[in-house]
Amino acid sequence: MSVSSPEISSLITMSEEEFCRFGEFIHTKCGIKLPSSKKTMLEARLQKRLRCLGIKSFHDYGNYVFSQTGMKDELVHMIDAVTTNKTDFFREPYCFDFLVQVALPELVVNRKPGTQEKFMVWSAGCSSGEEPYTLAMVLSEFAGRSPGFHFSILATDISTKALKTAIRAVYEEEKVEPVPQPFKRKYLMVSKDKGERTVRIVPELRMLIKFQRLNFMDGNFGIPASMDVIFCRNVLIYFDKKTQEELLNHLCRHLVPGGYLAIGHSELITDADIPLKRVAQSVYQKAR
Repeated sequence: MSVSSPEISSLITMSEEEFCRFGEFIHTKCGIKLPSSKKTMLEARLQKRLRCLGIKSFHDYGNYVFSQTGMKDELVHMIDAVTTNKTDFFREPYCFDFLVQVALPELVVNRKPGTQEKFMVWSAGCSSGEEPYTLAMVLSEFAGRSPGFHFSILATDISTKALKTAIRAVYEEEKVEPVPQPFKRKYLMVSKDKGERTVRIVPELRMLIKFQRLNFMDGNFGIPASMDVIFCRNVLIYFDKKTQEELLNHLCRHLVPGGYLAIGHSELITDADIPLKRVAQSVYQKAR
């Protein structure tokens, strides 16, 4: 496909039939449910891909995406365009307070005496990295007060674009405003170029996190099955009830007995078939 020319209109429209075609595929491939109210959003986001590729209609774009070449070369870009990557440092801070004040002390005490295993935390749906880096700061502070405590963080997301930002670990100064001042001094490096107004996470923190791409619909996640804490916040809202239940049960299989799952403040787990009980705002514990 060729690079687009300026003549290609930014007002390419998507028919209802085309919206249903893309919506059904995205739901099957990513689990994300797109109601009819999301048609304008999907149209606007995919228009950028049409302009980039020099394609003049959603019909032609669909034929390309669903072709063998498109599935190999374009699918990941379409998913990047469709997924929402809204996140912040220390977002919904009560979850981090619960982690430090309740979950960590309890889980560490209940570990077998003399165990050298690392405390495992998974940021599932990590977006551009603000959440796992916040976790790394909080856990590093706890480790400094707890001799012998070691941890590792796995951070996954379906968006390759978001993961590239997370791995680079460079953020605008306004993005790190929620970070407490002592943490800024300890964990952030200010750019030497004063005109950039950016900061970068210190390498000591970056090395504690493993980033990898993961699609929740892939079945076998290919990750360790012994996570002590999982943060999967503001992810469930994009799935229908059936997909939510399947994902939650899959997450539970990767959670140690007594481990904790944190979800978004607007999300709620009520299904009796999921082995979780609510223990705090947005926090659930797996049965022992």
